[in-house]
Parts: sequence; structure tokens; C-alpha cells
Amino acid sequence: MIKIMTDLPTSPQPRPGPLRIAPYVGGKATVGGVNRVVKLSSNENPYGASPAAIAAFRDVGDRLALYPDGGAVALRDAIAKAEGLDPARIVCGAGSDEILSMLCLAYAGPGDEVMHSAHGFLMYRLSALAVGADPVSIPERNLTADIDAMIAAAGEKTKIVFLANPNNPTGTMLPDADIRRLREGLPAHTLLVIDAAYAEYVDDPEYDAGARLVGERDDTIMTRTFSKIHGLAALRLGWGYGPAAVIDAVNRVRGPFNVSAPALAAGVEAIADNAFIARSRDGNKSERARVASALERMGLTITPSQGNFILAHVGEDDARSAAGVDEFLQKRGILIRRMEGYGLPGYLRISIGTPEENGLLIAAMEDFMR
Repeated sequence: MIKIMTDLPTSPQPRPGPLRIAPYVGGKATVGGVNRVVKLSSNENPYGASPAAIAAFRDVGDRLALYPDGGAVALRDAIAKAEGLDPARIVCGAGSDEILSMLCLAYAGPGDEVMHSAHGFLMYRLSALAVGADPVSIPERNLTADIDAMIAAAGEKTKIVFLANPNNPTGTMLPDADIRRLREGLPAHTLLVIDAAYAEYVDDPEYDAGARLVGERDDTIMTRTFSKIHGLAALRLGWGYGPAAVIDAVNRVRGPFNVSAPALAAGVEAIADNAFIARSRDGNKSERARVASALERMGLTITPSQGNFILAHVGEDDARSAAGVDEFLQKRGILIRRMEGYGLPGYLRISIGTPEENGLLIAAMEDFMR
């Protein structure tokens, strides 16, 4: 007699991990009824992109029928030249987000743990859940990753530790000595991922983006992006530098043509345009100080930032609340980012814009405070 199975699903069912994901929501880009929008919600480069990168992007227009270089050879060589690295140990992705996801795909799965700091980049949790791993959030100290707490929490199941340095959305940074102490304290089987998306903005002499540590070990990888200081957010381009074995594992799960030809071409020129990089860095440094100082004079608490944004503590219970500020600024066409999704109610993340855009923000905030 044939047994009839009556407990099978009646439709295709996804694995449990993805169903635990709350889809990522980016910074708001539009607001109805406003002619001009000042977008300070997504940590984009307000100075645009390198003119050379824009020209290279346009030059690819007559070759769109052709597949891109699956090995990203020219871009890896350009990155290696600019950063003094071995191109064989570089992998490129559709944004550094894709590299984070590929690392989870290669190194974590059901029953494994993926660790990150409590207010770290949301994609760490999402990438872990997508492969069925359990994200582990470690409380921070003064809005900064707590190295001792991470070391104490790491165990047999900890396959990956994601550490953003500087961190988004807090802007806080850990010195190289602390990163090395973390690495030494983690289990040997744990992969440390140093997410240095905002490295180019840091001016602290004790900082290192991670390349030196990666060069000394076989258990650490650094990821970087073209979306911030290089101004190529629309093209989705990032890269990682790691041990040969880790890069090999990522390449095995990477799609054969994961980076588009326009992105590859623009990236080659962007990484070499030191004048544009310097202009973006210098403009951000002076304007970040200006905005932070102005908001502090208004009574807001500003977390010291090493990124191209600041984190402002406004409050959540009285008339001067984060929600109230956000609503008021939107009516002025100024978009910033509320932080409830990062577990920071009462906080606002404000990207640093051009001098004109920052002036509009400051004037609007003065009006709100009055």
C-alpha cells in the first residue's frame, strides 16, 4: 500500500533564515511637495564622482553587449597600485555588501554564529540570516565596539566577526592596537572581517584600515567600497583584500560576472584620482567640524565621528524629539536618517553635504530650536 503524505507544504517554502530578515531600508531620497531636496540621509559623496571616472563610465556605452571581465583584472591591478597590495589577494564585488554576503555564504551556515557590535551595519545581520546562521549582537561601550565583550562572547560556533571601523552609524573608530587585540583574542577558526568603508575619511594617526594586519595573518580580511569617497554609489562597487585561501573561497561562490563593465571602468579611474579623493576628504573634514560645532551650540550631543556623517542625540520623549526634527526638516526638503532601525531611538544620522547644503541644514535646525 502506498502511504499518502498529508503533512507536506502545499507550496514552495523558503528556509527559516530569510524569513527572519526585515528588508533593508535605505535613506529617504524624495519628499512630496518640495521643489529642492537636500539629501543628507545616505552618506553619499556630495561632491559627486571623479570626472575621469565619469568619462570612463560613458566610454563603455558602446560596448554594453559584451560581458565584463569576470576577473576584474584591470581594477584589481589599479587597486593594488594605489594601495600597495598584491592584486592576487584582491576580490571585487557589486558593492562591499556583496563581499560581506559572499563571506557568509562561504564560511557560515545553520548552527553557526556571526558576531557584530550592537549598532553595527545592518547588512551583517541580514547576510548571516540569509545563510541560516545566527547573528550575535554584542553591546557597545560609549557607542563604540567593545573588544573585551566580543572576545568573551566568541566561542566554538563563532565563524565570522564583522567589525566596521569606522562604524556606521556611530562614526566611532578603534585604533590599530585594539583591532590586533581583538584578533589575538578570537578563536583560530573565526574569520575577522574589518569593514573599512569609511577608511579614507579617517585622520587619526592610530588608525589602520586593516591591510597590514591582513598581510600578517591567514584569518582576517578587509573590505572597502567605492560608494563613499569615490562617489560611485550608483554603480555598486567594492573590494576585499585577504589571505589567498579566503579570496579563493570567495571566488568559488562569486558569480562569474558579478561586477558590471561600467563599474569596472569607472573604478580604475576613481582609485587613481588622488586630487578628487583629497578634495572630498578635506571638504568633509572641515564641513563635519562645522556642522558638529553648530549642532552642539544648539544643545545637541554629537558623537565624535571619523566618517562622512555625524550621529546626533536629539531625544525621543519631548517636543524636541528625533521624530520631530525629522518631520520639520522634511518640510524644508532636508532629508536625514532616523536610527530606530539601528537600535538608537532618539538619534539622527546626518550625512555631511556641500557647504551650501550644510548651511541650509544649520539654518533649518536653528529655526526648529527656536
